[in-house]
Amino acid sequence: MKDHTFDYEKLCQLLQEIEKEPAVQISTLGRSILGKEIPLLQLGKGKQAVLYVGGMRGTEGATAKLLMDFAAEYLQQLARNATVFEYPMQYLFAERRIYLVPMLNPDGISYAINGIGQENPMRERVLRMNGQSEDFCAWGANARGVDLGRNFDAGFEKNKQNEIQNGINGGAPTGFSGEYPESEPETAALCRFLRFYREELRGVLSFQLGGGEIFCDCDDNLTAKTMSVGRVLSRFTGYRLARPEQLTSIGSLSDWCIRELARPAFTMKCGIEAEKYDLAYEHLRKTLFSFPCIV
Repeated sequence: MKDHTFDYEKLCQLLQEIEKEPAVQISTLGRSILGKEIPLLQLGKGKQAVLYVGGMRGTEGATAKLLMDFAAEYLQQLARNATVFEYPMQYLFAERRIYLVPMLNPDGISYAINGIGQENPMRERVLRMNGQSEDFCAWGANARGVDLGRNFDAGFEKNKQNEIQNGINGGAPTGFSGEYPESEPETAALCRFLRFYREELRGVLSFQLGGGEIFCDCDDNLTAKTMSVGRVLSRFTGYRLARPEQLTSIGSLSDWCIRELARPAFTMKCGIEAEKYDLAYEHLRKTLFSFPCIV
């Protein structure tokens, strides 16, 4: 799903459309480098909670659209008092909480879709990172060139060694993990949230674009429950449950959650293209509705 049109402005428009719904609570996780508020949605009011995160890389605005479409359907199904995948919506609302961070990286997504404006205070620095090119369609990092998907404290030092070997010594369109773990306000805000709610959280899903796989590896920190839930998600989606031996220490959110919080966490590499979006969303619906009840 390579949707290069769903940016921060469209996210805010959808939030305005649902903010008056009594079944959703909208707040702010924190602010981005350029001061944009990072929206946080809460669906349901149960004691047990899960978290879904999208829009982590600049090229992944489509995953933010995916989570907002899920939020809209959740509210519609709840209003209809429907039963979805064997779960009555009234039960799901009363007994589970689903937190959504649709767009963790609003600045990077704005770069990738709209380019970098003349008013940007880091314009010259960012242009150097991008090889002086005004074409930012491949920009995956945040506003100052840090890849948020690598900015978590899970194998961080090994990742820095890999960067040196690959000639990455500072901010870049992709691949630079930052000066230290949680150096970026976006990842720091997310980790604060996760630590605060660690007792209530039962699982985390990070949605990224990719080849239709589920990553859940973190060195020796896998548990039987994590693998069991992973196999269920694989059946729901048709995605392959992967143990990427070469990617276990890249500072990912799911690795960090397994290591730091001892909670099942998965990176959902959504293998979808823009013209197949409806089908792709259908493949993920069962996971989105069922995950709170299977972890």
